[in-house]
Amino acid sequence: MSGGIPMVESRDEAAPRARFWARWRTWWHPVWVIVRRELRDQRRDWRILTPLVGLTLFFPVLMLFTANRMVAFVQRFGAELIAERLFPFLLLIVGFFPLSISLVIALESFAGERERGTIEPLLVAPITDGQFYVGKLLAVLVLPLLASYLGVAALLLSLYVRTGWYPDVALLIVVVALVTAKAVVMISGAMVVSTQATSVRSANLLASLIIIPIALLLQNEATLLLWRRMDVLWYYVAALLVVAVLLTRTGLAHFNREGLLGRDLDALNLGWAWRTFWGAFWGQAPSLRAWYREQIGPNLRALRVPLLLMAGLLVVAVVIGAHLTNTYLNQIPDDVLLANMPDRDEMVTNLAGLRGPLTFFGGGRWSARAILAHNLRAIALVSLLGVLSYGVAGVLVLLLPFALLGAGQALITRVGLMSVPAYWLAFVLPHGIFEIPAVLLLGAALLRLGAAWASPARGQSLGAFWLRALAQWAQVLVGVVLPLFVLAAIAEAWLTPRVAVWVLLHQLP
Repeated sequence: MSGGIPMVESRDEAAPRARFWARWRTWWHPVWVIVRRELRDQRRDWRILTPLVGLTLFFPVLMLFTANRMVAFVQRFGAELIAERLFPFLLLIVGFFPLSISLVIALESFAGERERGTIEPLLVAPITDGQFYVGKLLAVLVLPLLASYLGVAALLLSLYVRTGWYPDVALLIVVVALVTAKAVVMISGAMVVSTQATSVRSANLLASLIIIPIALLLQNEATLLLWRRMDVLWYYVAALLVVAVLLTRTGLAHFNREGLLGRDLDALNLGWAWRTFWGAFWGQAPSLRAWYREQIGPNLRALRVPLLLMAGLLVVAVVIGAHLTNTYLNQIPDDVLLANMPDRDEMVTNLAGLRGPLTFFGGGRWSARAILAHNLRAIALVSLLGVLSYGVAGVLVLLLPFALLGAGQALITRVGLMSVPAYWLAFVLPHGIFEIPAVLLLGAALLRLGAAWASPARGQSLGAFWLRALAQWAQVLVGVVLPLFVLAAIAEAWLTPRVAVWVLLHQLP
């Protein structure tokens, strides 16, 4: 009897697993059908294969010629190491160009079939929108990735034969990971564009929003490869994969098969856009006080979760900045460090020179007006990056000053000028009581805006949904963040130097 009980339990445990795998196979079967159909059509289209294969084979030859010229040039100066450090960048170039050329496959995946009238059979197929979208996405990824891998392999072989250079395993894995991550990001973005574009022409025009940021990122990756910063490049890979997941989520959230056929030529209706935005921004509030009560209040209460996340990120940024600075300072002898740091009297003199009258319109580099202008430029940059990256890049820029605050804390405490509480009391809190909440709210609003891009637009058009999400973000920015930054600029110009001088003079040695 004891031997029969485990058999019954194993059957009971196996039944849910069997049902899970059965549902898994059932869901993926139509996806693979779509993948096979798309790949068959792509193989038959010479307009796709000819440029893709030709450019895949041409770019390694071109990069090999470039590598030979670089080696010949630097050998005249005995700097072969420079050329070898540039070879990995050539691998990234070879992997990137087939992706940029074959991006037209993704852009044409929905918009092109809609124009040709070949998408109707798939639209009436007994599959879900998610299965249809994932099948098209996977099918579009195959050829660009194969072309990129083939180009990288061809260039590696050519470099080894002509120059004897080959990368170490870690470098090769990073390069392949970067190529793969960029491919997924570019194709996922192109799929989103294709689902929302009304024609292939409009989709191709919008492709610049994908290619230009990736090309700029490629230049930054080249610098990191030159300095062999593999650790930072892995962060790039992780960030690209996060963006790819968000783009895929956006495509799935806003994809509707019936909408592909019903969508007509889009017209730029600025009047409608402004009315939709202003209606969501101001609402029905009869006065400014009512606007704060009816619009800003509920908006701020909805930011509780992203505010907690943003607060945690700010603390982590301070800790990371202090840790990295301490690690660097431990390599510097104390006498060298003290010789290059101002003493307490010199800091008091410098801070006393910054004390000005309590005014906003005064001139000078450290005036409230100049500080506010700097903060406004930073807000504009953070907002632009946040809107274009689901809030991620904007939040990263907001974290940078707090990492620098952590670095300043480590430096000040290392040389013994003041304690950690005194540092924050002197240099941060006088204006930070206004600026830190402003940064928290701005970051939280950007995170919620990024989440809204990947949320389904239930019961409303996509344009109206995005305009209302922008209006909610603008409410926080205009109603709370900007006034806090004005107060912070005044406090930083007038109060912070005075508090810092007082703390330094009364700080125990």
